[in-house]
Amino acid sequence: MFNSTVYVQRRAVLRKKFHTGILLFMGNGESPMNYAHNPYHFRQDSSFLYYFGVNDPDLIAIVDLDEDRDMVFGAEMSIDDLVWMGRQESLQGKCAKAGITQLALPEKLVGYLRQAKLKGREIHFLPPYRAENKITLSRLLDLNVHQVADFFSTDLVRAVAAQRSVKAVEEIAELDKAASISADIQLMVMQSTKPGMYEREIAAEIHAAALRSGGNLAYPVILTVNGEILHNYYRGNILEEGKLVLNDSGVETAMGYAGDLTRTFPVSKTFTADQKEVYDIVLNAYRHASSMLTPGVRYLDIHLESCKQLVLGLKDMGLMKGDAEDAVAAGAHTLFFQCGTGHMMGLDVHDMEDLGEQYVGYTDTLKKNTTKFGLKSLRMGKALEAGYVMTVEPGIYFNKELLDRYHLAGSFSEFINYEAVEKFRDFGGIRIEDDFLVLETGARMLGKHLAITTAEIEQIRADSY
Repeated sequence: MFNSTVYVQRRAVLRKKFHTGILLFMGNGESPMNYAHNPYHFRQDSSFLYYFGVNDPDLIAIVDLDEDRDMVFGAEMSIDDLVWMGRQESLQGKCAKAGITQLALPEKLVGYLRQAKLKGREIHFLPPYRAENKITLSRLLDLNVHQVADFFSTDLVRAVAAQRSVKAVEEIAELDKAASISADIQLMVMQSTKPGMYEREIAAEIHAAALRSGGNLAYPVILTVNGEILHNYYRGNILEEGKLVLNDSGVETAMGYAGDLTRTFPVSKTFTADQKEVYDIVLNAYRHASSMLTPGVRYLDIHLESCKQLVLGLKDMGLMKGDAEDAVAAGAHTLFFQCGTGHMMGLDVHDMEDLGEQYVGYTDTLKKNTTKFGLKSLRMGKALEAGYVMTVEPGIYFNKELLDRYHLAGSFSEFINYEAVEKFRDFGGIRIEDDFLVLETGARMLGKHLAITTAEIEQIRADSY
């Protein structure tokens, strides 16, 4: 945990956004895999971590604005817990580290909130994303369980999103650490990967290294020779000479802060001519997008400019044609690039996605396009501010399913040379990704340098054979 003053100050900042009522924060519980005592890896709710810091299950916290009280509802370890898990730091001790001195048993919360409601006090809560928290909220607030998500507080969402978006010094240190460890693991993968290995062998090494770092994975490893599938969690392929490996993986520190890096490298010692040409197009888009990161610039515009750079490169290869800006405006680039150029990052790898992208990545005057293919996957569009942490991750993906659908429909034939693209059906995909902190002017990459040019990567691959 950070120093207790960090959590006290965070709650104090939040308090200033409201005049009355109760701010209710649901912690997460353990979720069973196949029976109660065999749970999935526990991960605390990120907003709970941000304001209260305690990484234990089955906790609920409140900030009572009228009674000037911050309080955690939870139970100390029982004798059964002590027998099975051994003596650990008390809940009271952990809460004290977050500046919380008032604790109560969970069953006291129902009465507390009922009395508040009888007095006409408003109870603000964030949108629940776990079924068990929806059930708990329905019981606490006398709401239909199927309607709980309709009653979340947009005022609280906006206040939390605004505060969590700008990273403090202590958070930046954690994010630098996460990015550096992630870079070390990415380098290890480039050095150790050999033809004949299964994807799962490499994914296992990534997970092991994340655990050795003292943290864990920030998200499931994407380690695949089928890089054209954006979030491909299948890991049963054997690596063969001539193929590309896409490694999208990142570490979450013990404090919960995420790293999110991607590198694409050849199974062989070198890239083929085509692989190198496509890789350099993506690298150019990456460099162009990262150079645009500065306060006041809309990330939507960075995304569109990145797409334009991809189209210009694909035109040089003879895969696209026509005016690049017109192609992007029409959406022709989505045959090759279907997602967003980046997203916010922090305690979540897609930071605050549970709060709703319209509140986190967009504004009242800049609504998210939820229908247009490509743009509907752009999680961040609004203007950047100093303190934001962003990923930059352009890519080119030759997806057979999409190619067949576009070609059959004759989509964007004025911009796409389908006969030339057909030769790349089995190419796969390339993505390059790093994490950046927006500064007062410009931005800096978090963590440490990781091989990014084809020459750097080929040198590592040659040394690994």
